Amino acid sequence: MKLITFTQNGVQRIGALEGTKVIDLHTAFVAKLRSEGKLRASQIADAYIPATDMNGFLQGGEESMEFAKQAIEFALNNESAISLVFEKNEVKLEAPVPAPGKMICVGHNYREHILEMKREIPEYPVVFAKFANTVIGPEDDIPFYPISKDLDYEAEFAFVIGKRARNVSQADALDYVAGYTIVNDVTYRDIQRRTIQWMQGKSVDGTAPMGPCLITSDELTNPSGLEIVLTVNGEERQRSNTRNLVFSVQYLVEFLSNLMTLEPGDVILTGTPGGVGVAMNPPVFLKDGDTVRIEVDGVGALENKVKEVSQVLV
Repeated sequence: MKLITFTQNGVQRIGALEGTKVIDLHTAFVAKLRSEGKLRASQIADAYIPATDMNGFLQGGEESMEFAKQAIEFALNNESAISLVFEKNEVKLEAPVPAPGKMICVGHNYREHILEMKREIPEYPVVFAKFANTVIGPEDDIPFYPISKDLDYEAEFAFVIGKRARNVSQADALDYVAGYTIVNDVTYRDIQRRTIQWMQGKSVDGTAPMGPCLITSDELTNPSGLEIVLTVNGEERQRSNTRNLVFSVQYLVEFLSNLMTLEPGDVILTGTPGGVGVAMNPPVFLKDGDTVRIEVDGVGALENKVKEVSQVLV
């Protein structure tokens, strides 16, 4: 499945994308249950496929995933029913996981990026955090605040946790992954480098465009061997393959789950390839009007435009 979060007529819902069709999963599941004569259809649907809460849906695990597949089939066979199926151009796609409980980023995880940043291959993953305030959707502009001129891009293949994970082995790791998406780890470079901790330049509002969907792990079964490409205004800046990760998805699940409990809806960014703007000679940063596009095999394309905004002073 391609799981999404979308807004239609000002109301946010979780759904699935089938070609150009958007299925409202909660409404479709309610309709299916009612067609079967279930008396508590709404309450059952709330438990397994919440209307708006992607994290809550993921907490339902395999049962919720199976019910979602049934809801999709029912909706596509009953397209005439009101509010079950929309055309993609009738809705606004939001980030598939709009409010992750944790957003863990891995730095220095592609060999070519490590070399261009003049660092050594780390013995352990370099991890830092972004927060939910940074998340925007695939149809949103990247806000460029006048706090810096050094705005940079970072193409990232990301995975989303599907069930509570603690002390998980690499052998079992992929069983805990709900699916995969794309994130642009937008970074204010000079702010990032003001201290030895990077988080300041990584946590500004709107610096984590995410999407376009969450491709479930039953469809994308192998996170290795996927091409990842970033362009700015059509010019290729980054290209690599997830087989070049220093620390694989499986390793990261094991490593992180031995540090902390991972919960459904947690998003882990696996690192960026070589080719970031700050490493160019001279450095080339993003500017107002630039279009940044990231493509990952099997996941899709995430495209956002940079838009200068005024700093709001309260």
